[in-house]
Amino acid sequence: MNITKTLDAKGLACPMPVVRTKKAIDTINSGEILEVLATDKGALSDITAWAKSGGHTLLEQKTEDDILYFYIQKA
Repeated sequence: MNITKTLDAKGLACPMPVVRTKKAIDTINSGEILEVLATDKGALSDITAWAKSGGHTLLEQKTEDDILYFYIQKA
């Protein structure tokens, strides 16, 4: 996977991971991939729903050592 940009949203509480994700995705081009790292469990549903509502594609989502990883391809 060719990641264009990584957003470190670890330690941020809801709704900041989604707010920062939106700002970060606005800085990349259509088709590029944003990697988001978060620790807030609410991000699981929030980022998934946000990506879908914005027409973006959630390519992968995983958890390692209590860190949530999201890979979003910009619409």
